[in-house]
Amino acid sequence: MRAISQDVLGGPEVLKEIDLPMPAPGPTEVLVRVHAAGLNPTDWKHRAGGGLLGRPPFVLGWDVSGVVEAVGVGVSLHQPGDEVFGMLRYPSGHGAFAEYVTAPSRTFARKPAGVDHVQAGALPLAALTAWQALVDAAGVRAGRRVLVHAAAGGVGHLAVQIAKARGAHVIGTASAAKHDFLRSLGADELVDYRSEDFATAVKDVDVVLDTIGGDYGPRSLETLRPGGTLVSLVLSRRDDELSAKAQARGVRAVDVLVEPDHAAMKAIAALVEAGRLRAEIAAVFPLAEAAKAHELGETGRTVGKIVLEIRPSTTK
Repeated sequence: MRAISQDVLGGPEVLKEIDLPMPAPGPTEVLVRVHAAGLNPTDWKHRAGGGLLGRPPFVLGWDVSGVVEAVGVGVSLHQPGDEVFGMLRYPSGHGAFAEYVTAPSRTFARKPAGVDHVQAGALPLAALTAWQALVDAAGVRAGRRVLVHAAAGGVGHLAVQIAKARGAHVIGTASAAKHDFLRSLGADELVDYRSEDFATAVKDVDVVLDTIGGDYGPRSLETLRPGGTLVSLVLSRRDDELSAKAQARGVRAVDVLVEPDHAAMKAIAALVEAGRLRAEIAAVFPLAEAAKAHELGETGRTVGKIVLEIRPSTTK
């Protein structure tokens, strides 16, 4: 099978198309032919610096939408021919930038009806991150005020929609050029971070989703009402000082690292089918142009998600 691999850490140019043996599903696993695989910032961070994966060679990618080709012993959830989508285990399950992947069957849920593989392939990691942060960690529900940082980004624009679907009042930080897009997703208030200080412009929120890190965490504490929750997705280091500051203000600071979650994937699929959640597609590239996709992603100027579309090989 074709896959995108790298032998060294570095820029997008280290990504090469190679041939690998097709994997076989073990007990409780399924073999999925990948039709589309979304890119996330973690992909280019691991490509350049190794991160949690150590030294190459490795095949990156965690987002998958495709078709079940075969099932291992004990699998009852899926059958060959089923269209599925899901996130490979993070970080150790990487390998979506290939024609085939294997993973535990409950990694995947049925692909939402009415959307193609590109749309479905853009969703899993970012949508699961938003769901686990807002729903599981923060308990967002109707009437809550939610502040989403980098609201037009891959996680951010899905978080806006998930929070709105749960009845929240959503405030987003983004450049002014992206405000119309975010209003179309249901954002109630928007702050242009280039001209306003969100820490003074926003008050009395129940939940903050910090996708940026740095000083955004400490400054976000100032926007929370007592009993509120700051959820951070930036886990480069444990900030005990931030936790202490949060406790002193009568709020919580929690970290979230995304996990595969069959029940959450089903909930996400239901939102998609109800027309309440969609991924904005910034660009689509063929598998062979993964390096170009990384180059675009690293600009930090895209709105929504970049996706690799993986078409079957013409030769065997």
